[in-house]
Order: sequence, then C-alpha cells, then structure tokens
Amino acid sequence: MSKPTLYTCFSPALLHLYDVKRTIVVVIDVLRATSTIATALYNGAREIIPVDSVERCIQLGTQIECITAGERDGQVAPGLQYGNSSFEYPESFIKGKILVLTTTNGTKLLHMALAKGATEIITGSFLNLSAVCDHLIAMKKNVILGCAAWKDKPNLEDTLFAGAVVSKIKEHFSINCDASHIAENLYGIAKDDMYEFLKKNDASHYHRLANYGLERDLRQCLTPDIANVLPEYLDGKLVLQR
Repeated sequence: MSKPTLYTCFSPALLHLYDVKRTIVVVIDVLRATSTIATALYNGAREIIPVDSVERCIQLGTQIECITAGERDGQVAPGLQYGNSSFEYPESFIKGKILVLTTTNGTKLLHMALAKGATEIITGSFLNLSAVCDHLIAMKKNVILGCAAWKDKPNLEDTLFAGAVVSKIKEHFSINCDASHIAENLYGIAKDDMYEFLKKNDASHYHRLANYGLERDLRQCLTPDIANVLPEYLDGKLVLQR
C-alpha cells in the first residue's frame, strides 16, 4: 500500500501551487495565532471563531456573547478587547467562553485552504506538536503543512515547526518535496535552542516581538506540548477534536 504524501508550503502566496483537495491542511502560525488557539482551547474555551478582518471581529462582538481578540503587526488591533498572547487566556478567564480571533496571517491561510477544498483543517504549534503528529500518522491521508508566514513572506519560526513535524512523521509519508527537506534540515540545526537560533539569525518576527518586550511570549511559543490538544476547524469554528 502506497504511503500518503506530505508537502510543506512556506507561504499562503504559494498555496495555489499545491493540490489542496483531499488533504489535511495544518495551519501553522507559531508567533502567535496557533499557539494562542491551542492554549485557549486547552484552557477550556468553548470554541474559537477565526475571522479575517478586524471589522468582522468587532461585528461578531456586537452579535454574540464573546471575547473579541486579535492583532495587526503584533499589537492589539484598535476596537478589540484582547491581543494574541497565550498568556492572556488562562483557564480562569477563558473557560466556557467563545473567542473571536483575527490575526495578520493565520486566519488568511485557514480561509484560503477552506476555499480550495481541504478535507480537514487543523492548527499546529509547538505547544501541540505531538497531538498534530499523532493525528497525521493515524489519519493516513495526504498532508500539507501550511506556513502562515508574514504578509506572504516566509519566516523562520513557521518553517521550524514544519520541520519538527516532518522529522517526527516522515517514515509514514512519501515526501518528494524540497520545502519539507529544507524545513527538516533547518529544524535539525535549531532544535536544541530555537529561541537562540531565531535571535542569532535575526528572525524578523523575533525582532518584531522583542521590540514590544514579548520575549516571554517567544519562549512560550517555542515550548513543545504544553497545550497538547488538537484544534480542528468545523462549521466556521475551531474546536477540540473529540
């Protein structure tokens, strides 16, 4: 029996090059959307509604009882209540609540994958690395690791996460994809201290968040399996897969 395929897409701008139909798409936005999604659901959020604009987020906030949150360029977007830091969503605050979330890059990729006919969409971050890998192995379906990037430009942190996934599940897939090999090799170099790797290599998002004093967020977002749940996109919402 032939193995399913695995591809890595470094940017939403490249998604049109891949056959998204009949695939599981893993949306990766390590700094910080998919890390926040894993954290909020792990801490008991009822559901997360990802939207692609601040305006839509604000609109939903007037229609349903929810928390409106999101960022633009790493800062809380005007008109929203909260930002995109996982530290803002402890269990004592988020349990049982609906979170409406908009981000610069992650929600854009999610909606693109949906429009292109993905079989399933899940979100991945280092915080739920094992849950993602275990699910992809169990499903035995074609996979695209979709990096949200930064305004369509590839970034190091999403590529590192894709590489971590490839390194853990490659024996179960047919991988004829240079992007996946690039990601895996980069992860092999960085895995012992990814924070220092991003810092030493002048990662753009490292500087963006560090300039806002968010080093603690950076370290949190690079820590494996501390919110090890599987967020799945169903009927317009991200929920925990049962």
